[in-house]
Amino acid sequence: MQTKFIFVTGGVMSGLGKGIVSSSISKLLQLSNQKVSCVKIDPYLNFDAGTMNPIMHGEVFVTEDGGECDMDIGSYERYLNQDIPKSHNITTAQIYSSVIDAERKGKYLGACVQIIPHITDEIKNRIRTIVNDEHLDVLIVECGGTVGDIESLPFLEALRQIRLEDGPENVIFVHVTLAPSLEVVGEQKTKPTQHSVQELRRIGIQPDLLCVRCTMPLLEKTRKKISLFTNVAVDDVFSCHDVKSIFIIPQMLYEQGLVDVIFKKFAKVGYVDTSKNWDNWNVIVNSLQKTDNAIKIAMVGKYVTLADSYVSVNEALKHACASIGRSVNIDWIDSETLNGNLKQLDNFDGVLVPGGFGTRGSEGIIDTAIYSLEKNIPYLGICFGFQLAAIAFGRKMCNLENANSTEIVADTKNPVIDLLPEQKQETDMGGSLRLGANEIKINQDSLAYKIYNTNKIFKRHRHRYEFNTKYREEFLKKGMIFSGESDDGKRMEILEVPSHKFFLGVQFHPEFNSRPGFPEDVFKTFVTVASQN
Repeated sequence: MQTKFIFVTGGVMSGLGKGIVSSSISKLLQLSNQKVSCVKIDPYLNFDAGTMNPIMHGEVFVTEDGGECDMDIGSYERYLNQDIPKSHNITTAQIYSSVIDAERKGKYLGACVQIIPHITDEIKNRIRTIVNDEHLDVLIVECGGTVGDIESLPFLEALRQIRLEDGPENVIFVHVTLAPSLEVVGEQKTKPTQHSVQELRRIGIQPDLLCVRCTMPLLEKTRKKISLFTNVAVDDVFSCHDVKSIFIIPQMLYEQGLVDVIFKKFAKVGYVDTSKNWDNWNVIVNSLQKTDNAIKIAMVGKYVTLADSYVSVNEALKHACASIGRSVNIDWIDSETLNGNLKQLDNFDGVLVPGGFGTRGSEGIIDTAIYSLEKNIPYLGICFGFQLAAIAFGRKMCNLENANSTEIVADTKNPVIDLLPEQKQETDMGGSLRLGANEIKINQDSLAYKIYNTNKIFKRHRHRYEFNTKYREEFLKKGMIFSGESDDGKRMEILEVPSHKFFLGVQFHPEFNSRPGFPEDVFKTFVTVASQN
């Protein structure tokens, strides 16, 4: 059977939830026993998301194979419970770099290299290579940005060409748009959707399905009006209204008949009993709906002004709490604004410090780690949180004067955290960190071993600095052990203080491996201990 394509585009404005719609459609097809995967197209000129500010763009999601990708890749992984490789995040820079490199090598045989066909051919080649390599039934491709953006046009043109080449029976265009409700007028407005579809049609694409974002369920009269002015059948206009959890959306679209519509358009025949699949998924979704008996977690970090900066950590905490029958309340505390007011941490069951870079807010996090040590508050530090926990221990327990990281103070007297040796000659910022899954060996007599129940794990990394092993013996004497190591003991990966209720730091990023129904082990142990506070 020929692989089918579903192309998801967006209009009116960004942030409507194209990634969640794409993820939900992929989940519906997976529950229907289809082999499915997702691709995210990002039209920006960055080569990848690695150098982008999390406050502006959301978190950088790291794949198993070391890709620094758009956060939607994380959504795909969580919905599908499968690893998505970095090749599934396509950017303008990647496409143009490939074409320019080929031109320099003379591979175009003297042709005048142009947007069409050379750029569009490269886009199509990337998409078709994924399909051929992975033998998929359906590939969902989400095109970032909004219709009308100049940078999106080559990608939309490439997708249009795929429908022309493969035939309309093998390609579906889903357009995500907006029907706002104005309190003054008291009705759902359709003009934003009308104009967005008009713009899409102007560049040669007639959408097959519309997923309309709205606060309340789409009214039947609104649906009919949208259908009339967009040339999309009424049954192909779907309401994507606000719900308590994003994981309810697959069920919401299923109840509106989305799967039947997709199978009909693709001429897929035959009924498959997917009740067991749905039962398993619904158990997971229902576990995430708890709102009572919440565990209170203080997340002390540097990018707390935008929740999407730490979306994977937020989700990992939810998965972990759901697995023990609890919910979670997360308070995001800007480490720059602590100003010595550490007693507020007494109001929480646990403290979590996520990843980050640079000097800003670091002293507030170090103070947080010291306070957690003193007050026996469960503490989990991830990457930057691991590093600053080590600095805190060095200052508090080892009396290391001005202990710090050379990232924060280059000439610090006690560089507890220092640059990785292989980074010292590195000049590029992008793509130069220690990235992707690496093997970690765990000492058997440790909390880490109890957590993972194995002496070997593979976890994703994204860092440039590490613990300076010349301080290891001194830390051991004062009660900190390093229970996880990598690269034959050259790198410290897990630190813990056995005398503490739960004081643990990991140099890797466990949040990227957490999935609904399958919580990452260190998060589950952390919230379990916090729930006893």
